[in-house]
Amino acid sequence: MSLGGAVTYEALGKPIRGPRALNDDPARFWHLTFNIAVTQWKLRFFGSALGYLWQLVRPLLLFTVLYVFFTKVANVNGAHPGDPSYDNYGTQLLGSIVLFTFFSEATMGSVRCVLDNEALVRKIQFPRMVIPLSIVLLSMFNLGLNLVVVFIFALVAGVHPMLTWLELPLLVVFLAVLVAGISMLLSSLFIYFRDIQPIWEVVNQILFYSSPVIIAVPAVLAAFGPKTALNPRALDVPVLSKVYMSNPLAVVLQQFRHAVVTHATPSPAAVLGGQEYLAIPILVVIAAFALGFYVFNKTAPYVAENL
Repeated sequence: MSLGGAVTYEALGKPIRGPRALNDDPARFWHLTFNIAVTQWKLRFFGSALGYLWQLVRPLLLFTVLYVFFTKVANVNGAHPGDPSYDNYGTQLLGSIVLFTFFSEATMGSVRCVLDNEALVRKIQFPRMVIPLSIVLLSMFNLGLNLVVVFIFALVAGVHPMLTWLELPLLVVFLAVLVAGISMLLSSLFIYFRDIQPIWEVVNQILFYSSPVIIAVPAVLAAFGPKTALNPRALDVPVLSKVYMSNPLAVVLQQFRHAVVTHATPSPAAVLGGQEYLAIPILVVIAAFALGFYVFNKTAPYVAENL
C-alpha cells in the first residue's frame, strides 16, 4: 500500500537483512576468506627485495638472543646435566618461539582488523567473520613456512625423524581453534573498547613468559619443589601442574617438545598425571572459541554504525 504516492514498508515486504557474521554459503565464505588472506600475503611483501625472509627475522632474532643467553650465559644445559627437558634445547626453543609467534601475530593482528577494513565494512555486503579469520589464515601461511625452517634446523641439530611428527598438524589445528576464538573476541570488543589493544599487548607478554616457550614444563614445575618437612611452604606440584597445564599454549608447546624433538621429555598427559586431565585445556579451547563466536556473531550486524 502507498499513502500519497509514498511506498510503505508493508508494501516492500520484509526488511532487507543486515550483514551477519556468517552467510548461507560455506564454500563462498571460505573462498572469500582464503582470497583475502592471499591478497594480504602478497601485499605484505610487495616491492620487497627479500620478501618472505623478512618474516623470519623476528623469530630468528629472538631465538638467537635467547639461545645465546640460556646456553652460554645461564648455561641451562650444564646446570641441569642429564635432564631430558633440555635435550636438543635449540630445536625446542626455536619451535616454541615459532608456535608462539603464530599465536601472537594472529591475535595482535586481529584486534584492529575490523576497524582497519572500515571502508569495506561500510560499503560492501559480506560475512563479517571473514575479516578476523583471514588474519588467522594469513598467520598460518607464515607458520607453515616457519615450521619448514624449524624442521631443517632440527635435522641439522641431530633430531631424528619420528612417527610422532604426524601429530604436528593436530597441534596446529588445536592452536588455530584457540587463536580463532580469541581473534573473534578481540576484534569485536575493540569496536566498543579501544583499550583492548594495549591490554592485550600486556597479556600477550605475560603469556609469553608464563608459557613454556623458553623452559619446558617439567623444569618449570621442578623449580617450585615438592612439599617436605623442611620446606612446608612449597607449592603442591601435582595441583600446580594441573593449573599450569590448563593453559592450552603450555599443552601445545610441551607436546611439540615431546612429539617432535625428543620423547625423553614427558608429554602433557604425563605431566598432568593422566590422559583424562587433557580435558581441561580442551574445554578451555572450546570455551574460548564458543565465546569468541558468540560475541562476534552478536555484534556483527552493528559493526558499521559503531566504528
